[in-house]
Amino acid sequence: MVNYSDAGVDVEAGERAVALMRGAIARATRPEVVGGFGGFAGLFDASALKGYTRPLLATSTDGVGTKVAVAQAMDIQDTIGIDLVAMVIDDIVVCGAEPLYMTDYIATGRVVPERVAAIVAGIARGCEIAGCALVGGETAEHPGLLEPDEYDVAGAGTGVVEADRLLGPDRVRSGDVVIAMASSGLHSNGYSLARRVLLGEGGPGLTAYIDALGRTVGEEMLEPTRIYARDCLDLIDNVDVHAFSHITGGGIAANLARVLPAHLAIDVDRSTWVPLPVFDLIASHGVERAEMERTFNMGMGMVAIVDATSAGTAIARLHERGVTSWLCGGVRERRDGEMGDAEAKGGAGGAALVVGEHATQI
Repeated sequence: MVNYSDAGVDVEAGERAVALMRGAIARATRPEVVGGFGGFAGLFDASALKGYTRPLLATSTDGVGTKVAVAQAMDIQDTIGIDLVAMVIDDIVVCGAEPLYMTDYIATGRVVPERVAAIVAGIARGCEIAGCALVGGETAEHPGLLEPDEYDVAGAGTGVVEADRLLGPDRVRSGDVVIAMASSGLHSNGYSLARRVLLGEGGPGLTAYIDALGRTVGEEMLEPTRIYARDCLDLIDNVDVHAFSHITGGGIAANLARVLPAHLAIDVDRSTWVPLPVFDLIASHGVERAEMERTFNMGMGMVAIVDATSAGTAIARLHERGVTSWLCGGVRERRDGEMGDAEAKGGAGGAALVVGEHATQI
């Protein structure tokens, strides 16, 4: 007689994983969450939206790419979930939406309860940082499709914004200023390139200690993505914010261009900041600046476009919240025929150019 375990699926291991993750999930909640953990669907009390005149729901879905390969190689699983929340929720907050809840999906070749629980604990911690609830998820065992110790993670989130407070290109004006918020490192983009040059032939490898980093390559590569959601919401409540841009895949120029109307341009001045040492390390292995800037965040993970009169207040509030920030550029009219350094993601938007030179070259 053949059973499910003979096919490689351990139902009991899945149940143990659920038991181990209960405590972490219980901490990632909001008052609007209805019901306990373990239902077929997560429930969120939509009557909380009655106070809105015209509530718009914002949704996003994402993963963390090949950063999971680094987590697997180092056998450190409790931070990759923070990356997942950052990639999903900070895309939602860009339009001015308050994040409400998130769900996750973990696919693995073999359910190891402690490993799955560690991943979910990281997701729950990320939700706590972002101020949203983790209302549900799924762990799927895929023997034969994934190797026993392989896994991948994905998630989806939902937020809400009042229609007349929606941020984006329609609000941006010539004369606005651009404020950069420091990244914590590579975040969760460009890892296929980073892994090739740092972990491949000729690279230093995961366990190499790099003086400029103050830690090993592996530790640097697993640094969790910074979550900016609450910082952005605080700016919205206190500053005249016109747009945000989450600097992810495509780099600074492509992500800034997508939050500009077609007739405007942004000049981002390299002289206003020095890229983090990890970017110098990658560049030193033969990656040219143009490729670096269209692949990585280069040290800025989120950008706010604000009215010029709000710049000082915005930077002061971010610093009070522990977010290093600086004025990095401004918005102007786009010149006839002017092209940016990269096309806006999706093809629509203005022109963004990164100009000048860093104090320390990459």
